[in-house]
Amino acid sequence: MKTMNLTENKVNKAYFGEYGGCFVPPILESKLNHLQLKFDELRKDQNFNKEYINYLKNYVGRPSPLYFAKNLSKLTGNKIYLKREDLNHTGAHKINNTIGQILVAKSMGAQEIIAETGAGQHGVASATAAALMGMKCKIFMGKVDTERQALNVVRMQLLGAEVITTHLGNGTLKDAVDAALGYYIENPDSYYLLGSAVGPHPYPQMVKFFQSIIGKEIKEQFYKLEKKLPDAIIACVGGGSNAIGAFAEFLNHDEVMLLGAEGGGTMLTAGNHAATLTLGKKMIFQGANSLCLANENGEASGSYSIAAGLDYPGIGPEHAHLKETKRATYYPISDKEAIDAYKLLSRTEGIIPAIESAHAVALALKTMNNKNKKIVINVSGRGDKDVDRLDQSVIKQN
Repeated sequence: MKTMNLTENKVNKAYFGEYGGCFVPPILESKLNHLQLKFDELRKDQNFNKEYINYLKNYVGRPSPLYFAKNLSKLTGNKIYLKREDLNHTGAHKINNTIGQILVAKSMGAQEIIAETGAGQHGVASATAAALMGMKCKIFMGKVDTERQALNVVRMQLLGAEVITTHLGNGTLKDAVDAALGYYIENPDSYYLLGSAVGPHPYPQMVKFFQSIIGKEIKEQFYKLEKKLPDAIIACVGGGSNAIGAFAEFLNHDEVMLLGAEGGGTMLTAGNHAATLTLGKKMIFQGANSLCLANENGEASGSYSIAAGLDYPGIGPEHAHLKETKRATYYPISDKEAIDAYKLLSRTEGIIPAIESAHAVALALKTMNNKNKKIVINVSGRGDKDVDRLDQSVIKQN
């Protein structure tokens, strides 16, 4: 979407400090107003929440375990717990949001859902939810990501979704979002099941609501084990959904450090990283005012990360606000650091994490070594999808 074609929807807006809002073409204003009103109604509806929790329990497999990683703890001089979102049905945290939003879509009478995906995990989760509810599903994915996440493309197709490859831009997540938004503008009767806490209001608020189950479970599970709150919560950050879900329950507990790991790529120069919170500029991007990687002309620029789910030049507006207020701290993690952490967790705990989640493990190693802290790392997804692509650089190395 081009900024010049956008107007701010004054009726339907929500901000985190100065970040957020709803900047959309006029054709989508009434659609998003209706979505906001429906979501506000449903989030307070006991029957809706009961149905949602029932699916999380009996279909997704929640609560996901909080696992004490004794070997990693001994190695790092901390007490480390892993929140095992990788054990959810479909293998990642994304299913929490897609189940919630598919129920919203169903209540609105939607017949077709559309979604974007980078790493493929949101695409698989969207296709899964659509199959469950008997809805048509179109998944937009960048050309580069269809190649580096080929296994997830097959999974989406097996689940009955139509995978639409976009050749826009760099062929990554940003371009998939652009393509999905373009289709949505032309087909506003579809339901856009946005996968991260980005975009126009009410999506950042809605995705946070459905992903906050992660933080709620962490708080209850950790307190049961340790009789206190964690010293730190660490999560990877692409658009920001797993991180905001893990952070949500602790935002008002200043004693809990909130740390986010973003894609540092190969180096912190233009086109070689996805470190939006480190080097991004304030701008309106894909429907909201937030931070975004920009070129010398002030336009959104390309990003790069070995992790397709982190390869995105924007960021959810609440994360931009948390950075500005210093409630959360964000660090770029290089591809090499992530690969080393990917290998380390696999070999010390027998858990192969998604390469996205490995960034969070790497951040714990980088910032918390030998601090004798009690830490929770959100393992947002499992690494099956990355094994074929990383075998040369990881598996065959000693």
